[in-house]
Amino acid sequence: MGFLDLFDSGFRRRNQDHFAAIVRVAMSDGIISGQEKMFLDRLAANLYISEDDYKRILKDYASHPINPPNSYDERLERLYDLARMVYVDHHLGDKQTAMLKRFGVGLGFTPANVGYVVDKALKLVQAGVDLETFTKEIKYMNR
Repeated sequence: MGFLDLFDSGFRRRNQDHFAAIVRVAMSDGIISGQEKMFLDRLAANLYISEDDYKRILKDYASHPINPPNSYDERLERLYDLARMVYVDHHLGDKQTAMLKRFGVGLGFTPANVGYVVDKALKLVQAGVDLETFTKEIKYMNR
């Protein structure tokens, strides 16, 4: 039994959908930069995305749904990954930020506060915080 066989198909599907969402953000400007590619490579490894699935997702990323995580901590982790992807090339275009807000709503943040959450997320990522600090700051902000 291979390592990937230990995970159920639901786990792998959620990871693939999450990865596809991040690819969608990377492709929002029409290209994947070198830094974005390096980030995607690392993320694919962390999410146990196989090389074949990686290639398939790059070709057809838009067909994957945005599946909101069940827990608030998982939502924050996904928001952290997405915000890092938007910020990775240090160019925050309107299209990328708007897409991140749409993904934020898809992750379960309310339309009323998603702009505030996304702005805070991007500032934290720009400051270079780790996931733990990011999570604490976003949670503190929403008290």
